[in-house]
Formats: sequence, structure tokens, C-alpha cells
Amino acid sequence: MAISVFDLFKVGIGPSSSHTVGPMRAAATFAQALIDQHLLNDVRRVQIRLYGSLSATGVGHATDRATVMGLMGEWPDSIDPSTIDPRIQQLRETGQLSLAGQRSIAFDWQSDLLLLDESLPYHPNAMSLSAFGASAELFTQTYYSVGGGFIVEAAEAESGVAPISDVVLPYDFSSAAELLALCRQHNLRVSELMMANERAWRSDTEIRQGLLHIWSVMRECVEQGLRHEGILPGGLKVPRRAAKLHRSLLEIGKPNVISSTLSAMEWVNLFALAVNEENAAGGRMVTAPTNGAAGIIPAVLHYYMKFNPDASDDDVVAFFLGAAAVGILCKKNASISGAEVGCQGEVGSACAMAAAGLADVLGATPEQLENAAEIGLEHNLGLTCDPVGGLVQVPCIERNAIAAVKAINATQMALRGDGNHFISLDRVIRTMRDTGADMHDKYKETSRGGLAVNWVEC
Repeated sequence: MAISVFDLFKVGIGPSSSHTVGPMRAAATFAQALIDQHLLNDVRRVQIRLYGSLSATGVGHATDRATVMGLMGEWPDSIDPSTIDPRIQQLRETGQLSLAGQRSIAFDWQSDLLLLDESLPYHPNAMSLSAFGASAELFTQTYYSVGGGFIVEAAEAESGVAPISDVVLPYDFSSAAELLALCRQHNLRVSELMMANERAWRSDTEIRQGLLHIWSVMRECVEQGLRHEGILPGGLKVPRRAAKLHRSLLEIGKPNVISSTLSAMEWVNLFALAVNEENAAGGRMVTAPTNGAAGIIPAVLHYYMKFNPDASDDDVVAFFLGAAAVGILCKKNASISGAEVGCQGEVGSACAMAAAGLADVLGATPEQLENAAEIGLEHNLGLTCDPVGGLVQVPCIERNAIAAVKAINATQMALRGDGNHFISLDRVIRTMRDTGADMHDKYKETSRGGLAVNWVEC
């Protein structure tokens, strides 16, 4: 399966790529299928069934609301987040759902949206959607939200065969060893090799414009996070901290990464907190590669752009391409889904990707880049996904700030070496996969273990 940089970095909404973005995409796909199969006018009722992790933490992750909005014909990359609350409130009051945005049908939140205490075999994030006519079921489909906003239909999952793509990449790779060999053989940097692969889908202009758009959405997300104050929704009463921290850092004066490393790290913390507070509030996001880990990559890129006076848009493009190479390896050979392998798959992958992106723009060799990614991922192995209250707030927001700093440190360590190191990135990714398989389900985005059950309410 050929994976593009734009598969890993997608514009969406918070708070979760697998629990919000994926389900909305699945429901919108289902609604479109009803149109394509000329069934829309015959539908009298729809039913949503959420399984596994989507059921266990679905309300805290807004899976229920996202799925309903998808049935209304909304897509995560184009929906206005500010319209969700009033439209959900109207649906609850009237009991009427605008299916595909075209046809009004009755919808009962209690009987037509079911949170089931069971799992389906392929993936913990499963959902089934069914449409009924006057006397019979018209159409049903099961979807799996496999992380990062990716969805897989049941037939594809049951076949066990990845979808065949007609895209032929000039430098296809499925392991870090293959990536490094291609770079050596063709004398390419990792970002250069990735750019050549991206040309299989798009022109240079389209690639550049697309990545700079991703960067603009990330920057706007940070700006929104710096403006908003108050308490995050969900009931935990977690206060936003980014705006206050921003005012405090501005009072210090212009920071300098050389003379005041601690000040620089505080800015990294700030950028990550701003993004993840916006994510927790359901704002406009970029999956990077997931929403739960969405603050790490923009925080590191903001750090580079802020503290390097010579930074340019060319660096932004190279950063995303270098980061995506590692994200592709994590997705192909393990998982970026917290429900599948724990938070090591989300924060760990994002930390490795951020380290790789930073290494590329700082002039690292491919071997040093691979080393930076390995350090970033290795020191997140075993990280559980145990959000308190099923909300992407505690420990998720702070965890992004910690991992962003860790990514920068991983790059610094790798750049001090020559690329030779003891454990390869491929072995660490394989270890992440195996650790995730061994991890108890209660530590994988179900909120049934770990911090989720060991917090004290004051």
C-alpha cells in the first residue's frame, strides 16, 4: 500500500483522529453510498452501533457526535467546528436528522445510537451503520477506524489483503533498511526521496502548496490555542494553560536558543499545549499522525522556525517529508492507533517523526535521521493509552509537550554521532508492535486501567 505524506497529515477536528475524524469519515462515506446506490429517498431510519474502544471512550472522544455529523454529510476537513454544538442540540430537541444533508428522518439518540460492550475481531475501533426502509434493512456497512483518520471497510479487513494501489513509487520502501539503501544508492536525502515518491500523485507545485497549507492550519491551531482561556469541556474541569504561559514568556523578552535553552524549551511546551488544548476543545486540527499526538510535530517545527533566523518555506516542506518517511514505516510495520498498541503508537510515532523532520532540516545524513527517529521511538516504548474520563486531556496534553522536547533531544544526540547505533529503527518499530500485542486491553484507549482509574477527584 502506497502511503502519501498527505495520508499522515490531514486536516480535521478534535479531539481524536481515530475516534472523531475516522468515524465522521466513515459515516459520511456511508451517507454518500446511500446516494450512489439510489437508496436515500427510501430510508426511514438509521442506526449506529459502536464497538470496542469506540464504545468505551466514544462519548469522551465525541465519537457519537462525529458519527451523527458524518451522517448529515459533513467531512472532518471541511466542517466548521463551531456549528456542531447547535446542530446536535437541534437534533436532540427535534428528533430529526438531515441524512446526507438532503433528507430529514427521525432519529432517537438512545435507540438509534448504541454503545455496545463487545468487540469485533479485526480492530478495537469498530462501528456498524445500517439504513432501514419502511419494512426492511436497505444497506449496512461495518467500518474500522485504524488510527490517524484512516478507515477500512469490513470486506477489506476480512480479506486480510491491503488494497491494491495503481500508484507506482520510484523509491518504494517498507523498512528503514530499504529506505537507507535507496538513499545511498541514489545519493538522496530522505526528504528528496520522499519528494520523488510524492510526484507519483501530484506536481511539485501541488505538493508544496499542500504542505504549506498543512503548516498554515497548524499555525492557526497554535494561534487559537494562545487566544482561548477557561475550562476545557468534558467535566474534568481541566484549565487551559497556553494563553497564560504565552503572556509569561512574552514578559521575559525575546528568547535565545543558545543563551537560554530553558526558555526555548518553554516555548516548545507552549506550542504543544496550545495545539492539544485546541484538540481537546474540538477545534480545527491536523492529524500528525493522530490527534492525540497532534501537538508534537507542530511544536518541534515551530521551535525550528522561531529560533532559526534563516528558516524558510523550503524547510517546512523538507521537515514534513522527512517526518512522513518515518510515519510510513510506523504505520506499515506496527500501528499509529492508541486503541491497537497503546500511546506508544501515537505519541511514540509522532516523537520519532518530529525527530526525523528536524534532523532532515538540520542537515542530517539519512543514517543520522534514522538514528534520531529510533531514539525518539525507543524511549516511548510501552507507553499506555489511559485517558482519564475517556477525554484527550489527562495525560495527553502534557504528554505531547514532553514528547516534543524529547524529539528535539533525540535529534541533537543523533547529530552528535555518525549514524551508527546499537538498535535499528526497524527493530524498535517491531518491538512497538510486539509490545502493543502483549499490552492488556485496559491500557489501550478503553479508560479501564492505568491513570484512568487511579486519579483522585479533589
